[in-house]
Amino acid sequence: MINTALACLTVMAMAALPPMVVIDEKAIETTEANPHGKIGNSTAYRISDQAPKRNMEFRKRIIHKDGAIGLHVIDHDEVYYVLSGTGEVSSDGQTQILTEGMAAYLYTGANVGIRQIGDEPLSLIISYPLAERRP
Repeated sequence: MINTALACLTVMAMAALPPMVVIDEKAIETTEANPHGKIGNSTAYRISDQAPKRNMEFRKRIIHKDGAIGLHVIDHDEVYYVLSGTGEVSSDGQTQILTEGMAAYLYTGANVGIRQIGDEPLSLIISYPLAERRP
C-alpha cells in the first residue's frame, strides 16, 4: 500500500508542470511562407510551442509587405490582435480593416484570413484553444 502511494506521488511529481515558461521571441524567430496559401513571407514566433502540456496556441506573426494568411475554415474560435501595421481581415465574405490595437474575434466554422495592406508590415498576435492538450 505504501509503495503504491509512493509510486503515485512519483508519477504525479514527474507530470507536474513548471510554475511558468518564459520565452524570448528572439530565440524562436523564423522566416517562412505565410500559412494557408503561402501568399508572401512572414516572420513567425511560435511562442506557445515552447510550453509543455499547453491548452492554447499563442503566436506572433509579422506578415511582410503584400503577404497574407490565406482563407481557411477554422475549427475553433480565434483572435487576431494587431500590434502594428494595417491588415484586412476576412470572415465568411465580410472584410474589415484592422490597425494597431484592434482585434478580430473569429468564430468556429468561419472561413477566415488576413492580409497585410499599407506601407509597413502587419504585426499580429494569433491565439486560439487547442482541440487537445499537447505533450
